Amino acid sequence: MVKVSLNGLTLAESDKTVVVEGNHYFPPDSVEKSLFSNSSTSTVCGWKGTAAYYDANVNNILVKDVAWFYPEPKEKASNIKNYVAFYKNKVEIQE
Repeated sequence: MVKVSLNGLTLAESDKTVVVEGNHYFPPDSVEKSLFSNSSTSTVCGWKGTAAYYDANVNNILVKDVAWFYPEPKEKASNIKNYVAFYKNKVEIQE
């Protein structure tokens, strides 16, 4: 089981994460979406495609671009479509 938390609140928890390039990607249904809002940030990965980002609001503290996901990944990354990964320097990850 892998768990992601921020300021003591669980953001995601799953035993079905997919590890890509050292990051745990969480299935969409294992993420507490009520704590997130869409960010205007996007980045492009050569083999995964264009990533969208989430901001998190926990206990009235906004953390910008805390997580990312690929809503329309390239074919080689289709297994992580809409799976959510978190920045290790912005959250606590327990493996």
